[in-house]
Amino acid sequence: MPEKNPPNPPPSTPPTLNHVIGQRQVIDRLKVALDASFADDQPFPHMLLLGPPGLGKTTLAQLVAKELASEFYEGLGQTLSTPAMLNGFLLRPQKDKAVLFIDEIHELPTGAQTAIYRAMEERTVFLTSLQSDSVMKIETVRFTLMAATTDPQCLLSPLRDRFKLVCQIQPYAEDELVAILRQRIRQLGWAVDEACLVPIAQRSFGTPRLALRLLESAHRTARSEGLKLISQDHLDRTLQLEDLDALGLGLDEQKYLRILADASGPVRLGVLASKLKVSDRTVSQVIEERLVYLDLIERRPQGRLLTEKGLAHVGKVKVGAEVNRA
Repeated sequence: MPEKNPPNPPPSTPPTLNHVIGQRQVIDRLKVALDASFADDQPFPHMLLLGPPGLGKTTLAQLVAKELASEFYEGLGQTLSTPAMLNGFLLRPQKDKAVLFIDEIHELPTGAQTAIYRAMEERTVFLTSLQSDSVMKIETVRFTLMAATTDPQCLLSPLRDRFKLVCQIQPYAEDELVAILRQRIRQLGWAVDEACLVPIAQRSFGTPRLALRLLESAHRTARSEGLKLISQDHLDRTLQLEDLDALGLGLDEQKYLRILADASGPVRLGVLASKLKVSDRTVSQVIEERLVYLDLIERRPQGRLLTEKGLAHVGKVKVGAEVNRA
């Protein structure tokens, strides 16, 4: 059974929406919805948060629930796939205006998605009795469903349409990541050389989770030497230990780029997967994700090619004026 979250977010997260760095358009929309909810004495509108992993979708849902002073219950799409688990989750709140949050909602099977949007619209769940071969209809409290997904195309259209507030979370700019790092450093009371922050942000692909993970890795490196100050040397050592290049790419991504650089033309997905000794899906959905984000590769029907930026990164061409324009 999903557990009720504590009333406040963990101390490592922003205490209120006003403390959230970046995502200004989304934050402004949430504040407007909060003000309207309070003015009309109505539950917060059902909300869907879209975006890649690590951008803080769960944190935003927690902060909205905190601003509402509402009960907050969290579940995972993978664990709510059975009717019993889903109905228990929907019936868990005892007070009106509770917030139910489902992370990775796209993992719900079709039947569960149908039950969810019926509950959102009619505030009812249907319980089947195996003994009497009957269906019982139970009313829920007035609740707000908040959900997060990285794959909205996997949601049924009627379910997507019932979310009144759809927020697209965007990757963070470099200066926003630096500000997030400073915020976390203050919260943790760490000593960090300011010169480390920009290189960390530059290797984080617009994702706070990755920036904070690299910061924590550098902290471990410093502590392994018995030091409290995280210096540039500790960051360099950390990058070496984790085999990260100047852009933050790992070994598989570096090898992928070298395969394309050594090829005489486009390389098909199956060939890349064979050379990397992974599945086609791992290549297309994991390894290529950051390469596409950085505009290092081009995916064509004939296969994959390096862009000029990709060629420059692997050292096959000099970074001249034409490459810079690309």
